[in-house]
Amino acid sequence: MTEFIHLPLNEQVIAQSIKDWAHKLGFAAAAIANIDLSHAEAGLSQWLAAGYHGEMDYMARHGLKRARAAELVPGTLSVITVFMPYLSGGVDPEEVLADTNRAYISRYALGRDYHKVLRNRLQELAEKITDLVGPMGYRVFVDSAPVLEVELAKQAGNGWRGKHSLLINRQYGSFFFIGELFLDVALPADPPLPKEHCGQCTACIDACPTQAIVAPYIVDARRCISYLTIELKGAIPIEFRAQIGNRVYGCDDCQLVCPWNRFAKTSPETDFVIRHGLDDVSLLTLFSWSETDFQQKMAGSPIYRIGYWAWLRNLAVGLGNASTTPEVVTALQARRDIDHEMVREHVLWALAQHGVFD
Repeated sequence: MTEFIHLPLNEQVIAQSIKDWAHKLGFAAAAIANIDLSHAEAGLSQWLAAGYHGEMDYMARHGLKRARAAELVPGTLSVITVFMPYLSGGVDPEEVLADTNRAYISRYALGRDYHKVLRNRLQELAEKITDLVGPMGYRVFVDSAPVLEVELAKQAGNGWRGKHSLLINRQYGSFFFIGELFLDVALPADPPLPKEHCGQCTACIDACPTQAIVAPYIVDARRCISYLTIELKGAIPIEFRAQIGNRVYGCDDCQLVCPWNRFAKTSPETDFVIRHGLDDVSLLTLFSWSETDFQQKMAGSPIYRIGYWAWLRNLAVGLGNASTTPEVVTALQARRDIDHEMVREHVLWALAQHGVFD
C-alpha cells in the first residue's frame, strides 16, 4: 500500500461521491466501515476452535487476520462495503423444493458467476476514487479472501446479522452479494444501525433441514447443505443425505422463510439472468449430462468450480431422495459401475433408497 493520503477538508463530500458512483455502478448499497473489528475476534476464535468451519482450512489459515483489515492488507484505513441483489425471477423456489423429481439450485447460482461482475464494478469504483484523490493503494475482495464481510457491512450500517449469520437489510432482505474495497485512504465511517430487527423470530433456525444453525448467529458448516454440496470434497455423510432432499447445489431454506425477504428485490443485472432453465429442471436431465456437457453448460457459472464429480455426487443424493420410478432406477443403474469411487458409492446408496441392492 502507498503512504497515507491527506484528503481535502471536504471529506464528507468525497465519501458521498463514492457512494453515488457505487449506486451508478449497480450496487444497491454502499457504506464506509470502521475497520476495528476487535469485538468480533473472540467469536471468530470460538467458532474455529469448535471446528465449525469443517474442511474449509482457508478460514483458519489466516487466523485473526480475518478481523484485522490492516493486517490482511497492510496500510488499510477504510473499507467500502457494497451489496448487489441477485434474484432474477423464475419458478417459485418452494414449488421446486416440493417436487422431489426436480433439482433445486441455490438462487445465487442460477446465472453467471457473481465474482467477476462485482470485482469489475469495484475496480471501476477504485479507478474513479483514484481520479479524485490521486494515487492510492487498494484491494478488491469478492468472497475471495479471509474477510469478515458481514461484520464490516453491519458495522457500516448496511444491515444487521440475521440469526442464520447472513446480512439482512430492511429494504432488500438478504438475497444479495457482498463485496469490499480496502483503501489506504482515511474516510469518515458510517455508523451501524441503532438496533437489529430479528426480535424473537427463529424462522431460519427452525427451517434448517439439517439443524446447522446450532445457536442464534452460529452455523456449524459441517451440517450446512451449502457446505455439504459445494465445499465438501469427499463423501457426504450418510446421516445428512435424506435431509438434503433435492437440493443439489446450495440451500436457501433459511432465507426463504425469513420475513424480511418479502422485500427482496429482483436484480437488473443481465449476468444474473437464469441460464439453461436451471430454476426448473429435472434431476434426471442434469444427471444425464456428460462431463463435456457439464463443462460447456456450466462455463461461467459458480457451479463450475465444484467439478463434474461433485455435481454427480449431489445429483445421486437427489435421485436417492426422489420418487421411485423406473426412469430414476434406470438412470442410477446406468452409473452404478462408474469409474469414480465417490460417485459410485453415492449411486449405490441412492439405489438402496429405492430398494435396489447389489
